[in-house]
Amino acid sequence: MNILKYISVAMTAVLSVSAVTACSSNKNTEESSEEIPVTETTTEPFTEPVTEEIPTEPPVETYPENPVSYPEIQHSYASDLYEAERERLRNGLVPSNERYGYSGGGYVTGFDNSGQKSVKFTFDAPATQHYDISFGIASDMAARCRVLLNGTELYSFETTSDGQFQKITHYGVFIEKGSAQIEICPQGDVMLDYLDIENSIAVNNIKYEADSIPVNTNASTETKELMKFLADNYGKYTLTGQYASGAENTELELIYKTTGQYPAIRFSVIDDTPADSNITPENVDACIAWHERGGINAVTWEWKSPSLQSSVYAQECDFSILSAMTDVDIAKYSQEQIYNLYGDGYISEECYKLMMGIDEVATKQLKPLKEKGIPVLWRPLYDASLGYDSEDGAVYWWGAGGADAYRWLWKLVYDRLTEYHGLDNLIWVWNGMSDVYTVDESTFDIASYDLYTGTEKKFRSRYEQLMAAQKYIKNKIIAVSECDNVPDMDVSFRDNSVWSFFGLWNGEYIADESGNYSEKYTTKDELIRAYNSEGSLTLDEYKTLRSGGQLSAGTRNFSADLQEEYIEPTTEAPVYDYSGDYNDYDYDDYGYDDYSYDYDYNDYDYGYDEW
Repeated sequence: MNILKYISVAMTAVLSVSAVTACSSNKNTEESSEEIPVTETTTEPFTEPVTEEIPTEPPVETYPENPVSYPEIQHSYASDLYEAERERLRNGLVPSNERYGYSGGGYVTGFDNSGQKSVKFTFDAPATQHYDISFGIASDMAARCRVLLNGTELYSFETTSDGQFQKITHYGVFIEKGSAQIEICPQGDVMLDYLDIENSIAVNNIKYEADSIPVNTNASTETKELMKFLADNYGKYTLTGQYASGAENTELELIYKTTGQYPAIRFSVIDDTPADSNITPENVDACIAWHERGGINAVTWEWKSPSLQSSVYAQECDFSILSAMTDVDIAKYSQEQIYNLYGDGYISEECYKLMMGIDEVATKQLKPLKEKGIPVLWRPLYDASLGYDSEDGAVYWWGAGGADAYRWLWKLVYDRLTEYHGLDNLIWVWNGMSDVYTVDESTFDIASYDLYTGTEKKFRSRYEQLMAAQKYIKNKIIAVSECDNVPDMDVSFRDNSVWSFFGLWNGEYIADESGNYSEKYTTKDELIRAYNSEGSLTLDEYKTLRSGGQLSAGTRNFSADLQEEYIEPTTEAPVYDYSGDYNDYDYDDYGYDDYSYDYDYNDYDYGYDEW
């Protein structure tokens, strides 16, 4: 043992000499050939250490909060009828009275499939307010009609194809006081009868009364708190949201870099999970991380069909939901019991595979979040009604079997996850998008819609969809689960259309091929204004309210000024009823006979020279 100690000491001495020599050699490269005594001590002059500058990201620009603003709403009675045959006609459009059912002295014909022929009406708006715009129109074949307000496309609609004159109304169009030009551009051989404009009370009827308690009576405390927050602030704010393509949150960081704010909701999509059950799916970790930052998680289940030819799309898979349906209440059965039912022929192979798919997403994607106490805005079986009335049928396999099959599957998924797996952290978001595909109101908390407008239009408020939804969805929060451009907060509050939240899709809707912000759908200024509006909630603002704090804007209710009732004039106004039969008109009353038009050129400018 002693000899080893001596050897160790000797080796230490040798290493010490070597270390000093090496160190001196590194510091004095030009004199490295000279022999330096080991015992000599040298002192070098002190020099400041040289540190390499590390480039830093430029600070993110911040923006002041924008107050919600819009013109003062005035309430005024209006009822104006404009006969199309009395307007200035161009490009071969002519008045006619050959078909019964019109109002006034006739109607206008000569339209074609080009969509380039139009009739323009000049409306003298008595007040800055919302108006209902109606057209009397008939067509033997369904035709698309674009409607423009002061040269900008306002909306479009499709005519019926039964050849009968119909009154087609678009409710709640905002028009400022003064002269406004309304233009209709039909694409097809239609018969245009009239334009009717009346003051609207439709936007007044949009309400924000919603259940604040989750439909799952066993919901966790965290889930109940989130649900109550959403209900309490429904109609007051719109929560901002962004779809993330991965755990890196590239899109969310891009939002922050562009606007100085993070979205309140991180949207994500899950599909297949790893085969190894010991591997935590990437999105689970990302959801946990976002929750720890104080944000809300929204998860969409992109369920690929449990079949050999697997896809979410009905036309690309070989799965039939109709073959999976069963009268056996299997939602609470164990996997072993379900397997035995399948083996004994009580349920089909399709049904068995459905159950295994539901169990897979429960155990690998949702239970880890439950165990962390993380509530989730859960959106399965989305866009169910998309394409259901087309020749090819519904787009997604879960909607391809029809509304009844879809309702059966929705109830199965709800019961399996809630009752068998005990997932108490889910706020159920139904995204059927049609009254045809509605499900039991006791199985969902929020109704959501996917609203895509394209590059040519903007989201603005989309009040039409909100009004339509509230006709068949009662006491539920209504939100936008997908969109391609962000809402205009000013217009949303002006139109009393405050969606609970929105989720901007990823990809080209937010970034270009280089990963920089893309203005293809939403300009940078529009995004900045949306994220810094008093009417929206970002991550920091959401956290402030959840912690009991208050925002600088305080408590607001921008829709209050829209709740004022209209006062009808006491004098009798002419009443036009175009909902029924118009054959009570007599040609002789309007200067027509069966063979000629008796117009007074001095009274009406029809632009005959342009026919």
